[in-house]
Amino acid sequence: MEELSMPRNVWLLVIGTLINITGSSLIWPLNTIYMHEHLGQSLSIAGLVLMINAGATMLGNLVGGYLFDKFGGYKSIMFGIFITIFSLVGITFWHGWPHYVWFLTIMGFGSGVVTPVMFAFVGSVWPEGGRKGFNAIYLAQNLGVAVGPAVGGVIADKSFDYLFVSNLGLYIIFFILATVSYRNMISNVEKSKVKDSAVNNTANRASFYSLLIISGGFLLTWVAYSQWPSTLSTHIQQQGIGLKEYSLLWTINGLLIILLQPIISPIVQKYEKQIKVQLVIGIAIMMLSFIVIIFADSFKIFAVSMIILTIGEIFVWPAVPTIANMLAPEGKGGSYQGIVNSIGSIGRMIGPLFGGLIVDVYSMNILILILCMMLIIAIIPCLFYDRPVKKVQH
Repeated sequence: MEELSMPRNVWLLVIGTLINITGSSLIWPLNTIYMHEHLGQSLSIAGLVLMINAGATMLGNLVGGYLFDKFGGYKSIMFGIFITIFSLVGITFWHGWPHYVWFLTIMGFGSGVVTPVMFAFVGSVWPEGGRKGFNAIYLAQNLGVAVGPAVGGVIADKSFDYLFVSNLGLYIIFFILATVSYRNMISNVEKSKVKDSAVNNTANRASFYSLLIISGGFLLTWVAYSQWPSTLSTHIQQQGIGLKEYSLLWTINGLLIILLQPIISPIVQKYEKQIKVQLVIGIAIMMLSFIVIIFADSFKIFAVSMIILTIGEIFVWPAVPTIANMLAPEGKGGSYQGIVNSIGSIGRMIGPLFGGLIVDVYSMNILILILCMMLIIAIIPCLFYDRPVKKVQH
């Protein structure tokens, strides 16, 4: 496997990502249940709290990217970890209403800071790795998302108190790993300062325009993808499929992302220099998964749709931070990762609300047709995002 040849520093960042995401994944699938059943809040209030949490994560993404460029990777990661540990200590001792909301929001901000820093750090300590480093971080995130909820459900069954303590314990392990391993990791940001010139400013502006164009396509793709954990979860249950089977779909998703790597990696390597091809293939496959949903009336067909969706996302999700890293001018790698990560957070924020409104006013089939149109539109910025950069080069 290609990951085996990764430098030691990249492995340390991958392990950190795994601990970080496993920790945050212990709580997030159970937030709504805890607020509704244990704190006596309505589902709409719980939804609003999760939206605030996603907003804080988005803000954290932007701040984390900025801090990486200003202070380097180690200090930025420690800042994010400190904030998250502070919130987890708070939530462990005070998890009633409204304290839960305050600490959950702070936690969203803290973990939001860490994510783009990890991506920027990988791109910086292993620039020659291309997409491989970002793919390894993506795999670690998905492994964390697969392990976290499974373990979290078992712990929450005993007591939610144990869940908060377990999350705090994992972040303390992450803090120790970061202190010991990341302190001497020097990113390219700290190696050199940006040369400022008129030519540089024009090129930087062109890079930023290109980033905004690709972000437009990324946002549309996330709005479509975010229907799976929101409107589609309700739709699937209306088809007589239980929560356990729905959870199994996400287990399939997590396992496939890891198991399909040996098959997908050669295709990705073949088109390594043609990242647009990867994006177009991925988005087209994702669109096919939504078309299958129109005809889905049993668990098997929903499982087929999830398998298709997973193949699509393997092509798309790691490609976007790779593009951000390629576009970033010297000293702006963190900010660019912060922007693409925050775009993903915005998609996760507005997607469920948008989907819910369309289903309430029209129907699930109308929503799916709109999502397919959105994904077709998303292909356009993927094809033309580098136009501003090419204009400057010629």
